[in-house]
Amino acid sequence: MAATRVVVLGAGVAGHTAASFLRKWLGSEAEVTVVSPKPDYNWIPSNIWVGVGLLQPRQVLFPLAPVYARHGIAFRQARAVALHPEGEGDATQPFVEVESTLPGEGGLRSRVPYDFLINATGPKLAFEATPGLGPEGHSFSVCTAEHAHQAAGAFEEQVQRMKRGEHKRFLVGVGHGLCTCQGAAFEYLVNLEFELRARGVRDKAEIVYLTNEYELGDFGMDGIHIRRGGYVTPSKIFTESLFAERGIEWITRAHVQGLEPGRATYEFLDGTEGEIAFDMAMLLPPFRGVGLKALDRAGVDITDRLFAPSGFMKVDADYGAKPYEAWRAADWPRTYQSPAYPNLFAAGIAFAPPHPVSKPRQSPKGTSITPAPPRTGMPSAMIGKAVAHSIVDMIGGRPGPTHTASMAEMGAACVASAGANPFTGTAASITVFPIVPDFERYPDYGRDVRRTFGEIGLAGHWIKIVLHHLFLHKARMRPLWSLIPE
Repeated sequence: MAATRVVVLGAGVAGHTAASFLRKWLGSEAEVTVVSPKPDYNWIPSNIWVGVGLLQPRQVLFPLAPVYARHGIAFRQARAVALHPEGEGDATQPFVEVESTLPGEGGLRSRVPYDFLINATGPKLAFEATPGLGPEGHSFSVCTAEHAHQAAGAFEEQVQRMKRGEHKRFLVGVGHGLCTCQGAAFEYLVNLEFELRARGVRDKAEIVYLTNEYELGDFGMDGIHIRRGGYVTPSKIFTESLFAERGIEWITRAHVQGLEPGRATYEFLDGTEGEIAFDMAMLLPPFRGVGLKALDRAGVDITDRLFAPSGFMKVDADYGAKPYEAWRAADWPRTYQSPAYPNLFAAGIAFAPPHPVSKPRQSPKGTSITPAPPRTGMPSAMIGKAVAHSIVDMIGGRPGPTHTASMAEMGAACVASAGANPFTGTAASITVFPIVPDFERYPDYGRDVRRTFGEIGLAGHWIKIVLHHLFLHKARMRPLWSLIPE
C-alpha cells in the first residue's frame, strides 16, 4: 500500500510548524512534502530589528532544505498555482500544480500529488492596492527580511543627515484602509524612536504614526481592556500614553490614497482629505490571498467554491452575511477544514476570516477604513499544530478533525520590544484572551480581564530576546525543539 502523502503549501510560521509536527508524529507510512517559493525560513517578528539596523538578514533567516533533509521532509522550492482536489479526467488522485522558483528552471510546472493538503501560503503583499506604496514605490516595509534590510539602509541615511544638523520626519503605519498588522507597525515605530534616541538625534526627528484604526490601540481586535495595577484601562489610553511619553504624533481613521516622493495623501473616515510630507515612510501593505486557483476533475474553475473574494481559503467558519451586532465568537473556525473537501485545510493567514473583529466603517465616499483581523505569529503556529494533529488522527482512522484552535478560544501575547541590547532596551508587553472577543462568555469587555494585561519595562524586552533565540532554535528543529511552546 502506498504511503499517505501530506503536502504543506508554505513554510512560514503556520506551514513550517505543521510540517515539523507532521514529521514528528507520523511514521514511515506517510510522506510529508513542503512546497515554498522561497529557499529560506524567515522569523518575521525579528524583521523589526533588521529594519532599524540592529540585526542583519542572516540573523533572521536560515535555509530550509538542509533542515528538512535531516528530518525526512521533502522540499520543493516552487510556487503553488492551482489545486486539483478531484484529480483530473479519469485519474482521481488529488494534486497541486506548482511552478518552480529555482534559478534556471524558469517557471517550470509540475504536479505534486497529495492525500491531505494544508494551505499555509500566507499573504500576498498587495502593495499595488495603494499607488506608490512599497519598496518599488516611495515607502519601505518590514514584511520580509529583504524589505527590512532596505528600510534599515534608508533609516541609516536619515540618521547621518540628522547628525549633520538636518531635521527629518518619519511616517510609520499602514498604507491602506483595510490593512492588518498594526502591531508590526507599532513595534517598528517604537524601535525607530528608541534608536533615534540611542543615536543622539531624537531632537531632530518628528515621528508620525498613520493608521486605519478608529482609535489607537485597536490593533484589528476592536481594542482591548488591560488590567494594570488593579484598574481596567482601555488600550486606547495605554497606547496614547505611550506615544505621548515618547513625543510621537498620530493620525487615525485614515486610508492612504497614494504616495509620491516624500508625500502621502489620505482620506479620513469623515470623508475629508489630508496630506503629509515625509523624509522616510514605513507603511505596511494590505494582505490578500496568493491567487491560488481551483479546478474540478473536468477542468472547470471552482475557485469561488474554495476561496473567498479576498483570495483566502474558506474553512469551517460562518461566512453568512449578518450585521455587526449579530457577530458571534462561534462564527470563527475551529478545525480549519474545507467544507468542500475534507482532506483540505488552511492554516495561519491563508484561511478566510468570517468578518473583521473591529467594527466595519466606511467614509461618505464609500471607502472602507477598517483594520483586518490579525492572524500572524502565535495564532498561526497554534493553528498549524492543531491542523497537523487532526490530519495525523485522520490518517490513523478518525473520521474527521480531532483538534481545534479557534481564535475565539485562544489567547495571544505580543511583545513590542525596542532595542536589541538586554540592558538598554524596553518593551510594551500585552496579552489578550481570547483574541476574538466573546461577549456571551465575557459580557463586560468580551475578554477575560484576568488574562488580558499590559506592562512596559525591561522584563518584556528580555522575554523578546529570549523568544527570538528559542523560536529560531525550534524552527531549525534542533534538540528538544518540540518542547518549546507555540
